[in-house]
Amino acid sequence: MSNHSQTAPIGVITEVHGPVIVVQCQPLPPLRRALFTRINGDHYLFEVHQHLDNLHVRAILLHRGAGLQRGAAVFDSGGPVQVPVSRACLGRVVDVFGAPLDNLPPFTTTEYADIHGHPVPLSDSVTTDEVLPTGIKIIDLLCPFVRGGKTGLFGGAGVGKTMLIMEFMHAIAHFHQGLSVFGGVGERIREGHELWHEMRAADVLPHAVLVYGEMDESPGVRLRVALTALTYAEYLRDSLQKEVLFVIDNVYRFVQAGSEISSLLGRMPATVGYQPTLASEVAELEERINSTPAGAITSVQAVYVPADDMTDPAVSEILSHLDTHVILSRTQASQGIYPAVDPLASSSRLLDPTVVGQRHYAIAQGVREHLARYKELENIISMLGIEELSEKDQQIVRRARKLQRYLTQPFFVTAEHSGIAGVSVSLDNTLDDCEAFINGDYDSVTEKSCYMQGRMQVSES
Repeated sequence: MSNHSQTAPIGVITEVHGPVIVVQCQPLPPLRRALFTRINGDHYLFEVHQHLDNLHVRAILLHRGAGLQRGAAVFDSGGPVQVPVSRACLGRVVDVFGAPLDNLPPFTTTEYADIHGHPVPLSDSVTTDEVLPTGIKIIDLLCPFVRGGKTGLFGGAGVGKTMLIMEFMHAIAHFHQGLSVFGGVGERIREGHELWHEMRAADVLPHAVLVYGEMDESPGVRLRVALTALTYAEYLRDSLQKEVLFVIDNVYRFVQAGSEISSLLGRMPATVGYQPTLASEVAELEERINSTPAGAITSVQAVYVPADDMTDPAVSEILSHLDTHVILSRTQASQGIYPAVDPLASSSRLLDPTVVGQRHYAIAQGVREHLARYKELENIISMLGIEELSEKDQQIVRRARKLQRYLTQPFFVTAEHSGIAGVSVSLDNTLDDCEAFINGDYDSVTEKSCYMQGRMQVSES
């Protein structure tokens, strides 16, 4: 929060509707101005969202509303919501205001940053066609990440979005020696605890900032916590000039919080009940995730897909901003194929022969063709059996089933629970193995020997 504040009140609270309050004041503060009040020693901060008339503004509370009352004096903080920024933020867990959540004292700093920062000017932003290797076979092969780009992990409940995100954070810290900023938007407290313990155990925490706005917080907090996390990512990019991995879990809850606030402010809902400002709210967040010649922000975002419906307006809106789409499939997860990435639905703008090279592109297309043909034939196999297929189709199906199992992988972050040590596989090794599968070099191996492996164990003869 800003360290500037006026001593004289600018008005009083006249109405309280849950997280929405109406303030009578003169002069009217500008939109997005942070106002505050103190009642019985408690500090309440709220943000101006609407001018109702010449004397009243409607604001959204950024705290729980218990204890608020009409007639309370309201003060102007002098600016928008601001958070303290400093190199000391690394290794810390903070809330939407940059206040500590880890029982440690606040970090001391004289520097504050506005959470409503502006995107980097077009002339200063850079785009790259550089692949960011993750060590995860199916992703590096079929939907490579863009260094300094935006990637979305789309999936319904319980298909492994959070696990995949934790694995990326592990990969960035260990292989790229970069920094991570994690924005937990509407997180379950259990997930927050797990992530903190995992990161501390893996010695990743000193290179990360965790920003949480939990599920039980007011919608105002859940709407703004992603912007706070992004402010820290921008600070690390600009001040330390490092590669920053910016992770949001979950962007859909950011949209949901905006929808709650929109209805509380009395706006008419638009498509499927979403807020009419859906496109501009998503763009306001996504367009700030930029890279400069000094440092890069690579963003990985988990996106909950309601009822597994990829045509949902919120999901479509988020999709339009991303470079790489990793679609997680419930069908894959139910077959024990983890990570449960759908190889046919997932895509990346980098999977182009001019970027990844002709060999990578050809192998990726070959893997996709095998898996697509297997999917076409699945119904016939289940009804009539594989023996009814032509010899060529039988061969394709057998190779596709082995490829499907080869593209599973044990994760470092699940090693403690699964008892299988995590592995990281380089892209060159993945390409060599997949080429060998397609060429029939592994026709004699069993499907079981391909499952949950790193590299294929090739006997050097």
